[in-house]
Amino acid sequence: MNDKHILDLIENTTFNSLSESELNTIRLHTAECSSCQKAFAAASISSLLLKERTAEVFEPSPFFHTRVLAHLRERQAANETWAWHRIWRATAALASSMVATVAALAVLTFVIPDGPLSPDFAETSARNAYSAEEVILNPGDFDEQASDGSVLTTLYDAAEDGTK
Repeated sequence: MNDKHILDLIENTTFNSLSESELNTIRLHTAECSSCQKAFAAASISSLLLKERTAEVFEPSPFFHTRVLAHLRERQAANETWAWHRIWRATAALASSMVATVAALAVLTFVIPDGPLSPDFAETSARNAYSAEEVILNPGDFDEQASDGSVLTTLYDAAEDGTK
C-alpha cells in the first residue's frame, strides 16, 4: 500500500478540473488502496449527481407569475399601512402633549377665572373699572391719555393699600 494518499487531491480540486495525469495517478493509487478507492468513487458519484441536477430545467407552475405579483401587491399595501402606523408611533407623543396642553389652557381659561377674586384686586379694579366694551363703544370718554404720573400713582396706591 502506498503511503501517499490521494484524499488531499480529491478534496482540494473539483472533479471536472482534474488533469489526465492526475486522473492516472488516482487510478494507479486506487488500485492498491481500498479507502482511497471508496473516496474516489464517492467523489465521482457526487460529481455525476450534481451535473444531472444542474442539467434539469424547472418550469414554474402555470400561475406562478400571477401569484408572485399578487403577493408583492399585498406586501406593498401592508407596507403602506405599516408606514402610517410608524408615522403615528413617531408623532403620538407630540400629538398627545399638544392635546393635553390645549385641555390645560381651556381649563385655565374657562374654569379658573370664575373663582373668587382677592379683595385687593377687586378694590383696585373697582377704582379703575374700564372694560374693553366701554373703551370701544365710548371712545369720547377716554380721549385723554393717562400720564406716567397717574399710572405710577395708581400702581403705588394699590401697593400701599395692600401693605397697610
